[in-house]
Amino acid sequence: MELSELLRRYWGYDSFRPKQEQIVRSLLAGRDVAAIMPTGGGKSLCYQLPAVALGRTAVVVSPLIALMQDQAAQLEQMGIPAAVLHSAQSSQEQWRTMRAARQGAFRLVYLSPERMVRPDTAPWLGELPLGFFAIDEAHCISEWGHEFRPEYRQLSLLRERFPQTPIAAFTASATRRVRHDILLQLRLRDPDKYILSFHRANLHYLVRQCTAKEQRKLLLRALKAHARESVIVYAPTVRVVEETVDFLMDRGIAAVAYHAQMDSALRQTNQELWMSDEVRVLVGTVAFGLGINKPAVRAVIHLSLPKSLEQFYQEAGRAGRDGQPADCLLLWQGKDAGLLAYFINQIQDPAEKRRSWERYHTIRGFATSAACRHRQICLHFGETPKWDSCGVCDVCAGEPAWLAVTGREAAPSPAPKPAAGAQAAPLPGRAGELREFLREWRRQLAKSLQIPAYHILTDASLDDLCRREPRSLNELRAVTGFGEKKIAGWGRQIFAAWAEFDRGARAAGPSESRAGGAAEETLRLLRQGRTFAQIAEARGRKVSSVVTLVAGLIEKGQVDLQPAWVDADKRALIEQACDRHGIQFLGPLKQALPPEITYEEIKLVAAARRRQQAEAAGGDRASACAE
Repeated sequence: MELSELLRRYWGYDSFRPKQEQIVRSLLAGRDVAAIMPTGGGKSLCYQLPAVALGRTAVVVSPLIALMQDQAAQLEQMGIPAAVLHSAQSSQEQWRTMRAARQGAFRLVYLSPERMVRPDTAPWLGELPLGFFAIDEAHCISEWGHEFRPEYRQLSLLRERFPQTPIAAFTASATRRVRHDILLQLRLRDPDKYILSFHRANLHYLVRQCTAKEQRKLLLRALKAHARESVIVYAPTVRVVEETVDFLMDRGIAAVAYHAQMDSALRQTNQELWMSDEVRVLVGTVAFGLGINKPAVRAVIHLSLPKSLEQFYQEAGRAGRDGQPADCLLLWQGKDAGLLAYFINQIQDPAEKRRSWERYHTIRGFATSAACRHRQICLHFGETPKWDSCGVCDVCAGEPAWLAVTGREAAPSPAPKPAAGAQAAPLPGRAGELREFLREWRRQLAKSLQIPAYHILTDASLDDLCRREPRSLNELRAVTGFGEKKIAGWGRQIFAAWAEFDRGARAAGPSESRAGGAAEETLRLLRQGRTFAQIAEARGRKVSSVVTLVAGLIEKGQVDLQPAWVDADKRALIEQACDRHGIQFLGPLKQALPPEITYEEIKLVAAARRRQQAEAAGGDRASACAE
């Protein structure tokens, strides 16, 4: 079967993206491949399609279980047999998968690097009808990369044990030095090299240095500018993740948290809520997102300076994977740079410390420079653009109105769409109403099936569907993203939903149904006599996050500081320190107090002190007015 026919039959596309067909043909010819493709460039198709065309098994090395499961589930939806093998599966499930793989049941098998280097893996791989190996996120193999993983370094064994099997390396973020390291470590033999541009023209890079107070205001503006759209917010610590989620929920914005210290079941639930469009905002640490394949993320917001430009590029690149315009907002504070420097100074290995300082100076320069953001990124990765101005970043095009306004000058307006790379305009009239109706239908179906909404159909497919308005399964074949399996699986259900729309059904208005009052819930639990630890367990939070929220309630006068939270002797010492050192910053207070007094205790007493000062100031103003 011709490649173009396979592309249409399984993926529902009429044409390849840049370099995809060449990469596929290199693998079909038995060549080693090194491909540097930006996020959203369609790299997964480059190893999935040749696996289908060869009729043999491609073994894909990928760093995260969630990523492997997501890709395998998508392939199953398309009618391509795929499997994942990982340690979280039962031994019986692993055995069944391994036996089926020996029999050639799968076109793709996904393994973690840890699984790949186990002594018992190579003999099993030798029994498979191997087509080739694909190494995803290959920058993890290099010590110069920003996400070095030692297990990736051991993948050189693939060349030793399977000398005749082609190896393909894929990554979205690799400098020249890292690219050279990838070729060296994997022992690629005269590979066909494909390096696409690092210029993501649909992304609107926006960088703003701000105070903590300004940061929260700007975060709210950004989320209001992207109302009803999927957003990722990256926070630097677990505490900031949880406090940000509570802050948003108290303001009617549905958000969920994601970080490594959460219970794994809750973490998975929160990710599924976001992936199925049940909740539009996910606030996470760097633990979230590697390989996340949700196409229609309209904004990625960083609340601190990343450790490297590669990290920023990769995380920001999770926006706009569908090619549509998206905002990448970096809201950083001066303290971020100091914190990064502090952690670098803790590194013992001289070589790693040197690499970390290089990354620090690069990201600091990116954040403070008045040069085009896109051009800075391209130059960093070894690409020299022929243009000086991208026309879409904050340096070249200015800030959008919702970011530029100060105070209460103006309400947030819809996010501007970049000129370069912008594709389809919002659907007008009936088509727009139909899109929202089918989007809600997709959300409900995804929820019932417990799968990501984009597994049913992507936003790009949804837009094309509403523009074309096909009226038969045969006409549905002309819609982008509709392969044969997808038409068979969802076609009749789509037309049934469409019929409801024609009879007058419409999507419900904007809703933030999962936006509960974090403060209200905490107050309710406090009134029940729960301790901070009990509240933290009930709400899935760290104790420090609960204390921060309670301190805010104290400062607002919604709850009084209780003796059970800070005993009288400690409170007296903290109050004395507040009188001597002020209450604006907690650091000087902590240094001035005995070590057994915790930050949490200081935070609560300082909040009560601020409330006292505000009430006293209010009383003085009232007296002055009376006079």
